[in-house]
Amino acid sequence: MGYEMNDLLNLMVEEGASDLHLHVGQPPTLRTGGSMVPVDGPALQSDDTEELMRAITSEDNQQKVKTRGGADFGFSFQDDSRFRVSVLKSKGHYGIVLRQIPSKFFDLREIGLPDRIKDLLRRTRGLILVTGPTGSGKSTTLASMVNWINENRDGHIITVEDPIEYYHSHKKCLVTQREVGVDVPSFAEAIRGALRQDPDVILVGEMRDLETIEAAVSAAETGHLVFGTLHTTGAARTVDRIVDAFPAETKDQVRTQLASTLVAVISQVLCRRVGGGLIAGYEIMITTDSISALIRENKTYRIASDIQTGGSLGMITLDAHLLSLFNRGYISAETCLEKSQLPAEMAKKVQSIKTTGVAS
Repeated sequence: MGYEMNDLLNLMVEEGASDLHLHVGQPPTLRTGGSMVPVDGPALQSDDTEELMRAITSEDNQQKVKTRGGADFGFSFQDDSRFRVSVLKSKGHYGIVLRQIPSKFFDLREIGLPDRIKDLLRRTRGLILVTGPTGSGKSTTLASMVNWINENRDGHIITVEDPIEYYHSHKKCLVTQREVGVDVPSFAEAIRGALRQDPDVILVGEMRDLETIEAAVSAAETGHLVFGTLHTTGAARTVDRIVDAFPAETKDQVRTQLASTLVAVISQVLCRRVGGGLIAGYEIMITTDSISALIRENKTYRIASDIQTGGSLGMITLDAHLLSLFNRGYISAETCLEKSQLPAEMAKKVQSIKTTGVAS
């Protein structure tokens, strides 16, 4: 066979590639700086992808691929490289996508978050949500936040992930990391178990169903700092998504719970950086008495205007942050419009910067 998995993994590490795609009919392809770059070599055959899959996939996960059509897991390579893997079946062949998990934790400033975020990380209770589409860097942001807590506070941090991506060592905190499907059957079960394990901070890798959302909100309400992720963009949509997961007769109660427990929503998108690489665009909502009232009264559509006027508290809308990144030359006008929540309004502001140097 032409390709060895170890060689491909070494190539990923050397090139700093974020992803490696292995699909029949195409040479192995790296994603570097947002662009797809095929390796110089022959297209993969069905036998090749099967052999590459077997090189890194346990018997249990191979069985999952056969019965369910796919499996997701994490694994370590050499001393400090870690990968998240998704094995899938496509047209009867095996396909594999590997994502490289950065081996070092980023400082909050390095990933573009303001220092104000540290005030939130000092809280002893409440719910902090990091949201955005798949591949927007949520895991990296959460890992950086957990690492900051680990270095600056004492206590017990419990993470529940599927799969575990970043490995946290014990620093000032004791850290317990549990993998869904390996250490515990489900997110909801892990959160309920965590409450009996004397936690201070709980990280919920994905709030993907009603049971998990319910358990996370309840844990935040009972005096723990809880971090969670959702695939939503923007604070208002995030609140709506949580409320919509509940049956009609409990929605009012959930709004009341969220109004008192939600500390912040950080939404992010990943943008191509001018000159290569990637940069995150953020929306930051920090719950105030006014925002609490809007959540309670089902007026989430008005949250955006509170974020716009909350700059002194560290808040910013996604579009304002994107415009700032464009104005400073970090992202192109096209990227700014593509990632914008309100493209028509953004187009006018971008045009105004181009012609006068000032957003209208």
